[in-house]
Amino acid sequence: MAGRAPARRSRPRPRRHARFAVVAARFNEPIVKKLVDGAVHAFVEGGVAPEAVDVHWVPGSFELPLAAQRLASSRRYAGIACVGVVIKGETPHFDYVAREAASGIRQVALATGLPVTFGVITALTEAQAWARAGGEVGNRGAEAADAALEMADFGVRMRRVRG
Repeated sequence: MAGRAPARRSRPRPRRHARFAVVAARFNEPIVKKLVDGAVHAFVEGGVAPEAVDVHWVPGSFELPLAAQRLASSRRYAGIACVGVVIKGETPHFDYVAREAASGIRQVALATGLPVTFGVITALTEAQAWARAGGEVGNRGAEAADAALEMADFGVRMRRVRG
């Protein structure tokens, strides 16, 4: 059963002048625009200045990891939220794209140590995708931004502990 992501236990406080990025896949663009809006709104609600949130568009969800890796390597960002929509069709293409997007995004986060979060909707129908792009099941873009904020805050706290 689908549902909303769990609420944050505390409101993260981004570092002063911290920048965040949203990487968005153009495939299924009308739905992805809702994810982008949700992510940007969540970053701003989390204390990030609107001008400190950059949105970068790529062709599709398969390209999200490479864009995220390039952005992470720039060292300009405290976190990156990746958003896209993959809707199952009649061929196994969905399985390959969804798996590689998820795997690639995870790999970028692990390789760089930067919060790179997964806000890619993988749905069986277009209606399911809309429900997860600000509909009755929440907004996966906002959830990805919230996760990036929380993990960026976690990283700051861990650096303080290590001293």
